[in-house]
Amino acid sequence: HLYFRFTPPGFPHLLGTAELGRDLLHRILTGGRVSIMVGLLATLVTIFAGVSVGTIAGYAGGWLDNVLMRLTDAMLSIPTIFLLILISTAFGATPTVIVLAIGLTAWPQTARIIRSVVLSVRETDYVEAARAVGSGHLKIVMRHILPNALGAIVVSATLSIGTAILTESTLSYLGLGIGPPIASWGSTLFHAQEFIWEAPYYALFPGFMILITVLCINFMGDGLRDAFDPRSFER
Repeated sequence: HLYFRFTPPGFPHLLGTAELGRDLLHRILTGGRVSIMVGLLATLVTIFAGVSVGTIAGYAGGWLDNVLMRLTDAMLSIPTIFLLILISTAFGATPTVIVLAIGLTAWPQTARIIRSVVLSVRETDYVEAARAVGSGHLKIVMRHILPNALGAIVVSATLSIGTAILTESTLSYLGLGIGPPIASWGSTLFHAQEFIWEAPYYALFPGFMILITVLCINFMGDGLRDAFDPRSFER
C-alpha cells in the first residue's frame, strides 16, 4: 500500500515498511527462507565435491593425489567473487545457478581438510587389518575412512553454511544474485541502499539478520569442532 510506504517501525508494521508499502518483517522472513535455503543447498554441493576429492586424493595417494591437489590449488588461486560474478552474468542469477556456483567454488577448502584426515586414518591399524583380510577399497572407505572423518565433515559443513549465506548476500547486494520477484536478505539490502538516508532501518534489519544468523552458525561450528575433538576434553 503506497500510502504506508516508509512507515517507521511500530504497530502494526513492527519493522516498518519498504518503498512500495510492503511489510518489512514479512519481507525479511521470506528473504531469510531463501538465503538459508541457498546456504544449505550450496553447502551440500560443497561437501559432496570436497569430500569426494579429498577422500580420493588422501586414500589413493601417488599421482592421483598430486593431480587433484594441484587442481585444488588452482581453484584456490582464483578470486572466488570474480568467478561467481562471471558465472552469474553468463548463466543468469537463478537460485539453481547461484547454488551450484557457490557450491562448486567453495569445495577446495573442504577437500584439503578431508584429505588431511584421510591421510592420517588410512595408516591406522584397523585399516591395515581390513586390507589384510581382503576388504575392497570401497568397503574400507565407506566403513572405516569416512566414519572417522565424520567430525571434520560436519564441522566443515556447518562453517560452510555461514560462508554460503554471506556469499549469496554479497552477490545479491551487488545486483548479481537472486533478483525479483524472489526476495533474499542480500537483495533487500540492494534495494535499501537507495533509501539509506530516507529509511535507514530498511537496510539495518536485513543486515542485522545476516550478522546474527552467520554468527550463530559459526558458534555452532565451533561447538561441534570441540565436541568432535577428543583433546578438548583434556583441557
